[in-house]
Amino acid sequence: MSSRRGPPKHQNSYAWKPNAGVKINEKEVGGKLRPYSEITGVCPRCKEQIDWKRRYGKYKPLTEPAKCQLCSKRNVRQAYHNLCSGCAKEQKVCAKCRCRVNQIVGRDSAEVEEEQKMLEEAIKNARERDRRTLLRAVSVK
Repeated sequence: MSSRRGPPKHQNSYAWKPNAGVKINEKEVGGKLRPYSEITGVCPRCKEQIDWKRRYGKYKPLTEPAKCQLCSKRNVRQAYHNLCSGCAKEQKVCAKCRCRVNQIVGRDSAEVEEEQKMLEEAIKNARERDRRTLLRAVSVK
């Protein structure tokens, strides 16, 4: 171990990039055509940890659903989560570290589906001009 204390002697001139010389297949998970899923159901601290893993090439997505530590069902769909979204919401805890938090990051899949249904209902009842405007606005997101 080094006995030197304090800041580093020299500052890096550029940030380290994972897989700098490796071409990334755009069709693989994490590429441009198949980006990683949104991080949901965790506290801000855990979200930062997962973001760091994604930025620096340490993130390993799940290939199959993992087992929830409370209900023992294979419902955990996101990597680095210990609880399924249902148990985490019911217990009001972070799905990764299981600590009680007031603020949970991201929206639940049920909320997204509900919003999608409301949007489809609005599109169905709208006249043609408004329908095309709504579809254009959705496709930009």
